[in-house]
Amino acid sequence: MPSRRRSLRVLVWLAAVWLVAVGINHDRPGRTVAHALGQDSPAAARRPVTETPQEYGPELVDAGRARFASDCGFCHGREATGGSGGPDLTRSELVAGDVRGNQLGPMIRAGRPDNGMPAFPLDDEALAAVVAFIHHQKGEADELSGGRQPVVAEDLRTGDAAAGRRVFDTSCARCHSAAGDPAGDLAGDLDGIARRLQGLELLQQMLYPRGGRGGGPAPPTVTVTLPSGGTVTGPLAHRDEFTIALTDDDGWYRSWSTDTVTFTVDDPLEAHVELLGRYTDGDMHDVLAYLQTLR
Repeated sequence: MPSRRRSLRVLVWLAAVWLVAVGINHDRPGRTVAHALGQDSPAAARRPVTETPQEYGPELVDAGRARFASDCGFCHGREATGGSGGPDLTRSELVAGDVRGNQLGPMIRAGRPDNGMPAFPLDDEALAAVVAFIHHQKGEADELSGGRQPVVAEDLRTGDAAAGRRVFDTSCARCHSAAGDPAGDLAGDLDGIARRLQGLELLQQMLYPRGGRGGGPAPPTVTVTLPSGGTVTGPLAHRDEFTIALTDDDGWYRSWSTDTVTFTVDDPLEAHVELLGRYTDGDMHDVLAYLQTLR
């Protein structure tokens, strides 16, 4: 009898293990063994094959390594294998199809604002070095295994806070206060921001604001001038090539054809978009260093 009970317990235990393995549970129905083993994660996916194998000299790769660590490592990890805010470049289809920077170069210089990547206006020498390093890492990774790596804190501490304050005073102080705003005239009070945001999260908020105190930035406001000469102002509700719309003071949605009215849009975040085109990599690091002092 005892042995039969032990056998029954073993069978129950084996059944439980099998159910976990195939993922039959209430929270995530239908998960398979492949899911349980992590095979649907980016780190488990096969890296794309390099279409045109390339070789670079060690001096160029080392120069690119240093430049990549200072300019790109805070998002992509200093080994280019991914970090908290950026993808693993050794798994990138664009890198796999790139030939000595013909695709990487334009992308690096223009950035991908829609994906949170700023432009990096590197000169030809620096760009060639970064491209060499990325391809070197791709070749190394093709022979190894491993997943994403965290952002290294030191990569976010390369800026000059004093230089960052000068950039801030020139480009940011019109809308932001760094020492509190008792009068409430400025929309962006940054006093103590380094206590609320740190490292990569602070950099991302600096480049692409998603919100802040009070629930986030104010929405864009539009002023529509009617054919009669009167004006209507309110939060922007919709805008495309053919239509402009707002919400008026009574909460009504009002829209006009763009060829029948004139209008101006006041977007409090437009200045950040403009700055992305003017920031150098040094400016970004310097302003971040300054913001990290606002405790």
